[in-house]
Amino acid sequence: MHQSFAAIILGGTGQVGGAAVAELLAVRECREVVMVTRKPIAARSRVRNIVLDTGAADFAERTAALAREVLSQGPASAVSCVGVGSGSTRWSEEELKQLELGVVGAFARGCHRAGIAQFCLLSAVGSSARSRFRYARVMGMKEDTVRNIGFDRLAIFRPGIIVGNAHTPAWVGWLGSFVPGRFGNIDQQILGRSIAIEIALHSQEAGEVILDNAAMKKLAAQNK
Repeated sequence: MHQSFAAIILGGTGQVGGAAVAELLAVRECREVVMVTRKPIAARSRVRNIVLDTGAADFAERTAALAREVLSQGPASAVSCVGVGSGSTRWSEEELKQLELGVVGAFARGCHRAGIAQFCLLSAVGSSARSRFRYARVMGMKEDTVRNIGFDRLAIFRPGIIVGNAHTPAWVGWLGSFVPGRFGNIDQQILGRSIAIEIALHSQEAGEVILDNAAMKKLAAQNK
């Protein structure tokens, strides 16, 4: 793995997104991180900020134009770290769908239309469109939305309780330390690093991979 690459990321200003951006920048071969945001962010080395209205009707088209330009410079992958997390309880199911299916779906369609082959999607443990739990159900619908777009490589990240995260109360992390397996704790830095390593090492592979806590920890431990 010596080829340079770029990553286009939606949701990079959030907690997990910020960790993913930091870990991508720690990979030598990452030539730039293109952060799509609704408001301008502070400038930093190897980060390009593109401000787009994610709710606009032409968001997918604008994303496609951006992705084509990034691809013209060399290989590129796309990442969605969009997630409401603990705030989801205050959102209606329609509002959740508008963000998780509408915005993320439009971003993914634009990236695919431009020719991006690898997409990394932040989801959540227990996600299923048939779940009785609203959040898990919407996350499952989001996965299906992106899955149906047809990327050559789709990596779905399903963390349990994300620790090291401002949105996770300390007592939840404490409880999570007693929960084994995929529903237990994962540090957001490890989650971010697993996204970076997936892009750095597996962008040429085909098919879908679903990563739970254990798989993310294993991936993050690999050399970049």
